[in-house]
Amino acid sequence: MVSKHELKRYRANLADELHGAAVYETLARVESNPERKKIFGRLAASEREHAKVWSDKLQANHQRFSTRPGVKTLLMQGLVHLFGPRFVLPSLAAAEFADRNKYARNPETARMSEDERHHASVVQQLANDGRPEATKGAEIAIAESWHRGVSSGNDLRAAILGANDGLVSNFCLIMGVAGAGAQNKAILLTALAGIVAGACSMALGEWLSVTNARELATIQIAKEADELEHTPEAEEHELRLIYRAKGLNHEEAGRVAAQIMKDKGKALDTLTREELGLDPAELGGNPWSAAAVSFCLFSMGAIFPAMPFLWSSGRVAVLQCVAFSILALAAIGLFTSLFNGRSAAFSAVRQVVIGLVAAAFTFGIGHLLGVSVS
Repeated sequence: MVSKHELKRYRANLADELHGAAVYETLARVESNPERKKIFGRLAASEREHAKVWSDKLQANHQRFSTRPGVKTLLMQGLVHLFGPRFVLPSLAAAEFADRNKYARNPETARMSEDERHHASVVQQLANDGRPEATKGAEIAIAESWHRGVSSGNDLRAAILGANDGLVSNFCLIMGVAGAGAQNKAILLTALAGIVAGACSMALGEWLSVTNARELATIQIAKEADELEHTPEAEEHELRLIYRAKGLNHEEAGRVAAQIMKDKGKALDTLTREELGLDPAELGGNPWSAAAVSFCLFSMGAIFPAMPFLWSSGRVAVLQCVAFSILALAAIGLFTSLFNGRSAAFSAVRQVVIGLVAAAFTFGIGHLLGVSVS
C-alpha cells in the first residue's frame, strides 16, 4: 500500500489527464480544419492513455475515483463551444508549458514526460498557427505569462482580471457607503459614479500604458537604427559580445556577428531583441482598443453589486448586493482556475473570501465614519 501522499498525487494526475483529454476531445469536435482536428484527437488519445496509468495505480491500491468531468473541465468546454478553439488555445498552451516537466526525473514516467513536452510544443504551435513567423516568438512568450508578472497572458485572463477589478472595487465602494448609513438613492448614485469613474480611469490608464510603451520602444529602436547606420563597427562588436555571452567562442561569435551585419534589417531586428529586450513585431498593441476593452470589462464586473439597488432598498438591497457579489466572485474564481493550476472549488472559495474581507473592511470603516460624522 502506497502512502497517502502518493495516492493524492495519483488522484491529482488522473484529474489533470482527464481534464486535458476532455478538452482536446471537445476541440476535436468543434474544430473545422481536418488536420487540426486530427491533432486534437491524437492529443486527447494520449491524455487518455496517461489517465489510464493513474487509474490503474488507484485500482491496484483499492481506491475509488471518479472519471466525471469537473467544473473546470465543463467551463473550458463551454468556452470552446462559445468562442471557438482559438480563444482557449493560449490558456492551454500556457498550462501545457507549465506542466511539461511534471513527470520528469522519474524513470517510471519517462515516456509520459516526453509526451508532455511534445504536447506543450504542439499546442504552442497550434496557438500561433496563422500568425506571421516574426510574431511567433512573442506569442510563445505571452503564453508563458507567469514569467511576466501581471501581464495578462491571453484574452481570457485579461477579461477575468478586468471584470474582477470592477467587481471588487465597486462592491467595496457600495459597502463603504452603505456602512455609513446612506440612503438608497445616494448608494445607487455612488455605485453608478463608481462604475463610470473606475471604467474611465482603467481605460485611461491602459491607453497611457500602451501608448507610452509603444513610444519608448519606437524611440529606442530608432536610436539603435541610427547607431547601426553611423557606427556599424561598434554594433558588430556588441553582437559579438552578445553571442559570446550565449556560449559561442570568440571565432564563432565573430563569424555569426559578421554574417548578421551583412543584412541591416536582420541586424536591427537582432539588436532590438537581444540588446533592448524588445520584439519589434509586438510593441504593446493598439492603445485605443486596449482602452475600450478595459472600459467594458471593468463596467461588466462593477455592475453586479449595483444591480440590487435598482429594484430594492435598505437592508434587503444590501443583502442582495452581497449575494450578487458572492456569486460573481465565485464565478471569477472558477474561471481563474483555468490558468492558475488550482482546483475550481479552491479558486472560487478563495476569491469569495478575499472579496468579502475587503467589503467587510470598507463597511466597517464606513460605519465608523458615519457614526462619527452624525
